[in-house]
Amino acid sequence: MLGPALTSGSHGMLDRVAVHQTRLRTPGLGLDAKGVALGAKGLVLLPSIDRLVAFLALYTRQGSLADILRSLVVEVVRSKLGAREVTLAFAAESSDRLDRVAEVARLAGGYCFTGTSRHFVQYRDAAAPFGYDIPQILPSDAALSLYHNAFSQTYDVERRLDVRGLLLRLEPHLDPAAGREPGPRWIVAESGLGPALIRYFSRSNVEAEVGLAEWPPESSFDDAPVLRYLFRVPAVPERMVPLLTSTPGLGYFIPVAPGVAVEVGYRHPVNLRACPVFSEAGLVLFRGGGREVLEVPKLPAMGDVSAFARIELGREPAVARVTPEALRPESVVLSLRLVPSSEPWRTVTASWIRPEEMRLLRHVAYALGPDTLRRARVAFTAAGAFLRHPTGVEGIPVGEFFREVHAGLYIPAGYDAVPAVAPSVLFRALGAPAGQALFIGRDGQAIGVPEEAFVSLETALLEAQRWSPVDVVSIDLTASLATELPEVVLGGVGIRPLRDLAPSDAAAEPKALPPGPGRP
Repeated sequence: MLGPALTSGSHGMLDRVAVHQTRLRTPGLGLDAKGVALGAKGLVLLPSIDRLVAFLALYTRQGSLADILRSLVVEVVRSKLGAREVTLAFAAESSDRLDRVAEVARLAGGYCFTGTSRHFVQYRDAAAPFGYDIPQILPSDAALSLYHNAFSQTYDVERRLDVRGLLLRLEPHLDPAAGREPGPRWIVAESGLGPALIRYFSRSNVEAEVGLAEWPPESSFDDAPVLRYLFRVPAVPERMVPLLTSTPGLGYFIPVAPGVAVEVGYRHPVNLRACPVFSEAGLVLFRGGGREVLEVPKLPAMGDVSAFARIELGREPAVARVTPEALRPESVVLSLRLVPSSEPWRTVTASWIRPEEMRLLRHVAYALGPDTLRRARVAFTAAGAFLRHPTGVEGIPVGEFFREVHAGLYIPAGYDAVPAVAPSVLFRALGAPAGQALFIGRDGQAIGVPEEAFVSLETALLEAQRWSPVDVVSIDLTASLATELPEVVLGGVGIRPLRDLAPSDAAAEPKALPPGPGRP
């Protein structure tokens, strides 16, 4: 719970920022373009770790932590009365970002503040649309001073919390509907079940890759490391799902983000896809039922299960006779087609931006966050721009979306290839070019883009800025200062105020019109 206030007072102890106010007492607090009081940082105060998990779950439900993750600092703080609470500090950057954080913080039972270093004041709400200011700063050497309408409190930092470590300690919740949609799967088998599962997949003609991973001994009494077989299956037949999910010693996982998978039938409290804190080179497997997380820092060498198939040698090879051209049957060769699919979209990590849509990409690029610009990669060709993002391109709504069905092979999202061959077979049928990313259009034609053509989006967007030198001209101040200044004297107008008027000026007066109809 929040500790009691150090200073006595009632509600309204803070000063509301008025329209066009320029002076603020809070150190480091200024006004943004909208006139809102805003510091360099935002801070969220939460009463417990449970509320912190609730905040992360609510925030990642509709957005991503990628934009604030680089500046995010989570700490356990302690008040002078011994109450422990949790703070999240991050770069504010704009009032729009802090508005959304404040809404989520209120829903999670916390408070939102803004400031720069040690002093943070309550962020704006409906009672003060332009924010708050401190009437008087608390004299204290504490690491943190928070000012709110309901309390003013100082805190000392007790320890820092690692977001990745916190996510690893959270246990997945039981959710029978989680992971029932088709797609790629990870399977972990104990050392005694691994060879049998390899033969089962090979005998059933299931496309899968297998590797052997090692973990440290579970106790000091064990000398040998723990060995488990790790299977990567692009698509598991429906008839095998009950066997794989109910057999003891087998773990059946669904990928939820690059480098992260959760056991089928369970759901992590936080949207892990919106928390890019795990390495894509390794794998983290969240197991349900209170079991510990399995973490693979680096994926082991993976091989096709077909390499472990049983091989039998015949006595001698049979030689086939060549059939004459006239008696040869017709070749059964089908052209590749794409048909609409009703399956949900998954692994949508690329988009094709036609030349006529490049102007829209320029407009959208101004609204992208720094992490998105850094991680997205783009290649410009005569057919348009090809954009790829490892965690999904849904945040860049430009062009036609593509999903990756095989490493380096993309087909339009919402479509399936027919005939329904395996993605690896389709990749080999297209020639399996090295160093090329293949995009198959809706007409069935494939376009290859060299991998070296992809560059970072932030590097490709900003054009070179021009600048021009300004010539310096010297001015002779001696002659300018020597010039006498004229004097203006006011005097009376006298009897003839227009005596200085020249005769030519009088000639310019309008002449009288000659007599005529209607005129005297």
